[in-house]
Amino acid sequence: MKAQLQAFIQYLQEHKRLSSNTLYSYERDLSFFIHFVQEQGLSSLRDVQKHHLSRYILQLRQDGRAVATVSRHTVSIRSFFHYLLEERQVLQDPTTHLETPKQEKRVPKVLTVHEMEQLLACPSGTTNAGIRDRAMLEVLYATGIRVTELISLDVEHVNLSMGFLQCLGAGAKERIVPLGGVACDTLGAYMNEVRPKLAREDRSGQALFLNQLGARMTRQGFWKIIKKYAAEAQIESELTPHTLRHSFATHLLENGADLRSVQEMLGHADISTTQVYAQVSKTRIMDVYKQAHPRAKMK
Repeated sequence: MKAQLQAFIQYLQEHKRLSSNTLYSYERDLSFFIHFVQEQGLSSLRDVQKHHLSRYILQLRQDGRAVATVSRHTVSIRSFFHYLLEERQVLQDPTTHLETPKQEKRVPKVLTVHEMEQLLACPSGTTNAGIRDRAMLEVLYATGIRVTELISLDVEHVNLSMGFLQCLGAGAKERIVPLGGVACDTLGAYMNEVRPKLAREDRSGQALFLNQLGARMTRQGFWKIIKKYAAEAQIESELTPHTLRHSFATHLLENGADLRSVQEMLGHADISTTQVYAQVSKTRIMDVYKQAHPRAKMK
């Protein structure tokens, strides 16, 4: 079974070109599932029936797993058996008619425009690290790209004169995202003044954002950076790199951007994923109305 799992992961990597994080999630979820199958006394994935899958999902729920986690496990298992059926390694697909637990759409946490301005003002404009950090934060907020997409950027992906960057997203799908004037200025300052000082021939390659050792910035490295500035900006709510992506989308919609354009910039395959930000915008409008209108408060 483990050999079949490894072949599936290799298939996803080579043919679907999924990110390393997504591949890790698939492998982790399916490793748990295979362990469960073996505990049930089954020696082959051909022996798995729908009732085994239902029992597995029930166990996940009894273990206190979140609905989103259970849903992700279900999707992983369904994809795995689709692959096995196509490869003729199983005779039937037990996931047929298996229901995926419905997830509640959580309203994403976003920063206010004022909080965003406080955060962006924190990095020093006189140190190499500060100039780099401000450029990274400005690019994230200006484009709404994911942190993985940010640290994967190469120098050649940036066109400052035209004001856009080329982003390689999920499934190796390329999209062009506009850069605002402030982001172009801060990024240009970093590329011209700081990156040459950080770059090392044996480590840097074409990576756009570099750490102090001259290597490509990592997710962990950027996580520490954003936590540092969140504390300096005295932002009390939980702040992650994805919060800037949420804020980007919400602020665009609040200022009149259409949903389709925001979907394109975020790289969402389905517009329903983008619609959650419209709900955030409506919620914030109601909050403003209740605070500002003299007859909005109920007695």
